[in-house]
Amino acid sequence: MSSAGAVDLLTVPIGSEQVKQEEFLRDVSPRHKPWDQHRGEADDVAEVYTGSLMPRHHRYAERIAGCAQVLGFARDPPTGKLKLKNVWFCRVRSCPVCQWRRSVMWQARVYYALPLLIRDYPDTRFLFLTLTIKNCPITQLRSTLNCMASGWKRMMEVKTFPAIGWVRSVEITRSQRDRSAHPHYHCLLMVPPAYFKADYLKQKDWAELWRTSLRVDYRPVVDVRVVRPERRLASGRVVPASWNIWGAVVEILKYAVKPSDMVRDPWWFLQLVDQIHKTRAVAVGGILKKYIREHEKENLMSEPGESPLVEEMERLFFQWKQIVRKYRKITPLNVK
Repeated sequence: MSSAGAVDLLTVPIGSEQVKQEEFLRDVSPRHKPWDQHRGEADDVAEVYTGSLMPRHHRYAERIAGCAQVLGFARDPPTGKLKLKNVWFCRVRSCPVCQWRRSVMWQARVYYALPLLIRDYPDTRFLFLTLTIKNCPITQLRSTLNCMASGWKRMMEVKTFPAIGWVRSVEITRSQRDRSAHPHYHCLLMVPPAYFKADYLKQKDWAELWRTSLRVDYRPVVDVRVVRPERRLASGRVVPASWNIWGAVVEILKYAVKPSDMVRDPWWFLQLVDQIHKTRAVAVGGILKKYIREHEKENLMSEPGESPLVEEMERLFFQWKQIVRKYRKITPLNVK
């Protein structure tokens, strides 16, 4: 199987046509260095799955082991940059490669939506909101996530809730102290200009709003920051804000579970996999649903700001070399 292109990447023969002197992807294109990191993490996660006694976990291990073994790129003639054209993704939720690519895909969706949104709502402002709940035993994670989802729904129905659009993601980390799970929401909230004049909520107000929405008897930790717009000087130079919109987007749409937490404690990780099965990692609501298509088909090859190639002059292929944890350049025999 392959996502695109005319070459079946899982059956690319290497043999006598392998390049004589090894070249690695990170050297040919330094901006693609993260592929080595995430594919190496995928090997580690597959090994954890292999150690499980559950057959479904073994199936995950097999799929992750075959994920992104060969990458096919096209070189953009004007810039010389490489654009990903061929790859097979396993699409296992906990695969570090696929988790990373989903994060990049969501960033790309928001990247393309923001100019249209700002065109239609030029005075809109954004908040970066983090909502937490008390740590829970990993075996109770699903019920805790359900509690958070119910709390979020109730919070949106409160009159003082200021957002007219939002993107929300869940991140789950492992407590090193007692192996409990720490689920929390990262949210990008779109608010009208009036929010900063009459409807402004201080951090303690957000904490109380989240507490009553969760229906808990303690004040949860909440962090809210204003996403400040860039300033354009008289000279025309743009001064980025210390916490700008793109920084907030990248922070919100990062990994759901750190790969280091996946491999540090195999029992904890395997429990987590079953607890989050078929739960939602990213959600979009309000006005933003018109601009960010939440349920469109996943395109894990998309990149923020990347334009389609008009002309393709050269095709390059790189195969994962596990022993050195790098992608090396290969020359397939049947490239069309």
